[in-house]
Amino acid sequence: MKSERKRLGDLLVEAGMITKENLQDTLKNKKAGQKMGDALLERRLINEQQLIEVLEFQLGIPHTNLYQCPIDTSVLSLISKDFAFRNLLIPIQREGNQLTVAMHDPMDYIALDDMGLSTGLVIAPVIAKKEEIIASLYKYYSRRETFEELDMNRIATENLAGEDAPAVKLVNQLLEAGLQMKASDIHIDPQESTILIRYRVDGILRTERILSKNIYSLLIARIKILANLNITETRLPQDGRIKLDVNATPVDLRISLLPTVFGEKIVIRILDLSNVMIQLSQLGFNKVNGQAFGAMIERPSGMILITGPTGSGKTSTLYAALNQLNTEQVNIITVEDPVEYQMKGINQVQVNPSIGLTFASGLRSILRQDPNIVMIGEIRDRETAEIAVRASLTGHLVLSTLHTNSALSTIPRLLDMDVEPYLVVSSLIGVIAQRLIRKVCPDCKVAYTPSEMERNLFQKRGIPVQALHRGKGCPSCQNSGYHGRIAIHEVLNIDDEIQSMMMNNKPLSEIKQYTVRNGMIFLIDDGLLKAKQGLTTVEEVLRVALQD
Repeated sequence: MKSERKRLGDLLVEAGMITKENLQDTLKNKKAGQKMGDALLERRLINEQQLIEVLEFQLGIPHTNLYQCPIDTSVLSLISKDFAFRNLLIPIQREGNQLTVAMHDPMDYIALDDMGLSTGLVIAPVIAKKEEIIASLYKYYSRRETFEELDMNRIATENLAGEDAPAVKLVNQLLEAGLQMKASDIHIDPQESTILIRYRVDGILRTERILSKNIYSLLIARIKILANLNITETRLPQDGRIKLDVNATPVDLRISLLPTVFGEKIVIRILDLSNVMIQLSQLGFNKVNGQAFGAMIERPSGMILITGPTGSGKTSTLYAALNQLNTEQVNIITVEDPVEYQMKGINQVQVNPSIGLTFASGLRSILRQDPNIVMIGEIRDRETAEIAVRASLTGHLVLSTLHTNSALSTIPRLLDMDVEPYLVVSSLIGVIAQRLIRKVCPDCKVAYTPSEMERNLFQKRGIPVQALHRGKGCPSCQNSGYHGRIAIHEVLNIDDEIQSMMMNNKPLSEIKQYTVRNGMIFLIDDGLLKAKQGLTTVEEVLRVALQD
């Protein structure tokens, strides 16, 4: 057995997937306690599929799909929940004195030895994808309390911070489910006699649970305590933030409470900290749009706006741009509401209107701090727009967001804010509109011949198509046919001709005709191109992109 105990890094070098320099650099810079596989994945030197292939072929460790593999729930008691979550593993079956355990890192010999000692069994590791293990852990290890028939007289005086308090268990359970489903938001909606628990997964809300209203007062009190909100205030909206660990996973939550006729509605935004270090290459830009956006952010001054509705990934795109621009030669300052992700090397300012620190006042102070690049979370009013425009005209690169339906409609939106047209024309160098669409599930993806309607749609946009794809529905996508999301974009480059049209108050239709002649790729075009590539479906593109 000792001869098999090779290090993962050495195996990957032997397989030619990474170089010795990659390995040494990763060893030197990885976080304390971080496993080598996770460090290599984080640095994107390998992907998870490559990791599985190396372990499978080099060591002969079999690979299993936990979404399709039945798990014997009677063996779960052999390994504690805390140990399973901490080491990302789950026991799946027992045959005689052999226990088969699905592991993210089957070369974790310490965990293997610990399991052997604690169970007295021979441990047979199999490798599984990280997200499959996490989903199975939440599914099989989560507590099964229903909380429907609680003795309210008994628990009314219980400590809401105690780990065994019903409200604490329920909140943990709701968060565990949200993390397992990779939800972006959890909605707790009070009705007349029930509470609806809804999760937004891949941009779509669905009701997952209906609770009796007798737990409502304890549930909302627990969330208010965690978010340091006023427990006694029920008539006014409140906003807060929570940082906590759920089953050894660090979670950052934004809490919003809104009074309704049946009680306070709670929306919990789950901030995915793994998106902080996203690169421009991972945003889903097609080649033309990616090059155009990359050229824009390299400009020394001017204003770049990213537009789209709430939840369309604008903040992720801004952070990706800042990541690329973040070097020691430049001073980057942001003013945000709220600061969603904290970024090393960037000065971030949190808006606080209660003490007079608004976007406009914060922006004025920022400009006295000698910045090269300024990021404004959102342009909401005339004052902020005007300062942003003037900042971009005085040698600063300004990045911000705006709520508009398309890149072109940003022009009249800015002018409607009573900013002088000549200032807007001189400052604006580009607008990126984006939406998030669901991706076809890779595990149940099937090809089909396009219908006549679909063929006509592609033909109208000048895109030839032979086959399209859809998901049949499977356990890994919860029978939705979709798994994960990708962005579609349209990039409007403000050139001299468009500036001239804007100065002469030409109608938007004329500017649009000019952009069409110059080959601008609109949201629907980018979506259909991604559908042609098999990344999404036509239905999903039409759900978020307007036809013209």
